[in-house]
Parts: sequence; structure tokens; C-alpha cells
Amino acid sequence: MSKRRKSNRAGGTEPKRQKLRDVFVPRPFEGLADEVEWIALREFVPAASAPLTLRPELAEQYGERPVTLATVLPMAAPALARADGAVLVGLQRHVQSGDVSRDIAEALLCALRTEPGQPVEVPALPGEGPRLPDVLVDGPLDVTMHDGFEFWLADDAPRDGSVQASLERANASIYPTVRLESARAAYWVRVPEKAHVRWVMPEPEDVTLDALARLAVAGDLPLAEGTKFAGMFRAHGRLVPVWDLPADPPAEHWSAPVADFAKRYAEAAADPTPLDAAGRRARQGLLGRQVALR
Repeated sequence: MSKRRKSNRAGGTEPKRQKLRDVFVPRPFEGLADEVEWIALREFVPAASAPLTLRPELAEQYGERPVTLATVLPMAAPALARADGAVLVGLQRHVQSGDVSRDIAEALLCALRTEPGQPVEVPALPGEGPRLPDVLVDGPLDVTMHDGFEFWLADDAPRDGSVQASLERANASIYPTVRLESARAAYWVRVPEKAHVRWVMPEPEDVTLDALARLAVAGDLPLAEGTKFAGMFRAHGRLVPVWDLPADPPAEHWSAPVADFAKRYAEAAADPTPLDAAGRRARQGLLGRQVALR
């Protein structure tokens, strides 16, 4: 016997609700020219921005509205449509689906459809649709680091007491962070009593692990004297090694050690020979050294 759909009060039938299936995408930024920078901005950079370029068909449809990628927006909102017409899209947000690329693309489209100055409504689970390569002109990110979150506001935006208080609270949460120019997606950060370098590696996980294991066997895993390889974490299909550093030297002090390590790492990553017994032991040890961000 077939099941009947419920009738509504008007005598008709309720429309069938479409079920949205969430699919996990382990590498949401795969294929983008600056995949590792997208990962860094998404995972651990506190206050940074980068201009984005809409694909020509979208620019024609919505006009030449400036679009900016932001690490985080007020209240971890997915997007803002400022009164001056600018659109800001946030990477670090409270609600997301299994496909970060789809989430960001949907947030951008919702902001473009929103009247400037009005709140942007973004679905928690957007379903199928365009992803970042479908809405943006791809290219390297021109990242600007910020000491605070004032970039959220237009230059002439009013700042009443509540706005200023919100900015001060957000700014107080920032650890000093510097983007190191000697390597892609390498960032220095000072936390209480010490500092770190966090570095998103572009190679597949197995290649990165083998390279780090070779360096560990050779005693070349520290960045420099007085530093320690703390471990690593996984982020969007890539490994992010972390080093503990003394707190006192400024970020600029570590540019040369990072450049030197990049050369050692590149040579180790290009080595095609299988790991020997010592290398395999080192690799197993590295797998157990997972670190958590704080």
C-alpha cells in the first residue's frame, strides 16, 4: 500500500523537502595557485586580508564591487556587504559544510546579492553549486598582514562605543604574527614565553613525511641553534610543521634560517630512494608528534 503525503490546510499536499547531502572534500583549495596560503589564512593567521578578482561574468552581473578575502570577520560571520559597496568574505567561520571551497563561494555570491549595508544571509549547508575556481580569477594571493581588525570597516565608517569596544576585544586576541617572505606560507608568531614558525608544506603528505624523516636522521630538523621541531598538524590535505623558537629575536631574524631549511627540505623531498631503517623509525616518530594550535 502506497504512502500518502500529508495534506496541508488548504487541501493541497506539502512540497517535498529536498535533502542536502554534505560531502567532505579533504583538499578544498586543491588546484588554486596559492593553495598553501589559503590553508594558512584559514587555519592559523589571525588578522590578514587579500584582494580577490571576480570572474568577468560575475563582475558584469554584479558590477565592479571590490571583494576582499579576510581571515576572520566580526562574530566569525561568513561575509559582509559594507555600506560603501565593498564585499568581505571570511575564511574562519562558525558554520561550514564539508566543502570549504563551496562555502566560501556561496558566501561571496550571497554577499554580492545583498544590498550594501545590509546583513548577509548564508545557508549553513549550501548544497551543490559553484566553488572558488568558478567565481574567482585564480592567482597568487597578495596577502596584507594587520595588527588589528580595523580593516573590517570603511575609512569613513562611524565608530560608536559598541563598535570600538568590539574592535578592542578582537584586537586583544591577536598574537603578533609575521608572514616570512623567505618561504611560501611560513608564518612567525609570538605567544606567551616563546615563539613559533608554522609552515604549510605544498607537497603531498607522504612526500613531506619522508623528507622530514631524512632531515631528522641527518640532524637537520631544527631551523637553527636554539630551536626545536615541535611537531606538525594536518590541514586540508597538507602537513603543517611547527618549530618552537626563543621569544626574544624578532621575526626578521628567522628569515635566513627558514630559507636555509627550505633548501634542505627541497633536496630531501626530491630524493627518490626509499627510506632506510633509521628513516622509517624517524618517520614513525614524526607521526606521533601531533601538535594542537592555541
